Amino acid sequence: MFDFLEGYDLLGAFWTTVQLTVLSAVGSLIWGTMLAAMRVGPVPLMRGFGTAYVNIVRNIPLTVIILFSSLGLNQTLGINLGADAFDSINFRLAVLGFILYTSAFVCEALRSGINTVPVGQAEAARAIGLNFTQVLTLVVLPQAFRSVVGPLANVLIALTKNTTVAAAIGVTEAALLMKEMIENEAQLLLISAVFAFGFMCLTLPTGLILGWVSKKVAVKR
Repeated sequence: MFDFLEGYDLLGAFWTTVQLTVLSAVGSLIWGTMLAAMRVGPVPLMRGFGTAYVNIVRNIPLTVIILFSSLGLNQTLGINLGADAFDSINFRLAVLGFILYTSAFVCEALRSGINTVPVGQAEAARAIGLNFTQVLTLVVLPQAFRSVVGPLANVLIALTKNTTVAAAIGVTEAALLMKEMIENEAQLLLISAVFAFGFMCLTLPTGLILGWVSKKVAVKR
């Protein structure tokens, strides 16, 4: 029944999907946290930049961002992010595109968590001499992260599914392999079922584990 899978690197394609997801998630968490700090910061210029970035990027289709990463940054400006091979260049550009896009959603999730921290705690921290950075990193963000594990899990699951867009610039992940197999094999339903099961194996455990973590670390108020 599954003879049509012979000759195709199914595990390799899903491994590329996992790599895209993990690297993009780490980058998005870092950049998204910085954006959230800007949005709640005391400097008007930084608040304006964070607000503009989030509102603009969230309203641009992900496909446009990924295509711009390849056509605009690489083919037009010659940016290759330190890679030489075509596959490596597109992989790194895809990760960059996912980071730029997903960080806007991470930022908003974190900002909602920051808003759940009582204002009195920040005021008390400032009263004992802590500056804004210390208040944010020592008092506010630790509680904010605990409050938004669930929303961040949803962002991660969405990112896992969004990695299929990388096929538009030739990254050899699961969606590109699925397209190739559909073109070469007469097993549309079985191929679709195999890839649907593969993505379910990636996203379902993520949701269950992070949902459990969310309940364990939730801040009791």
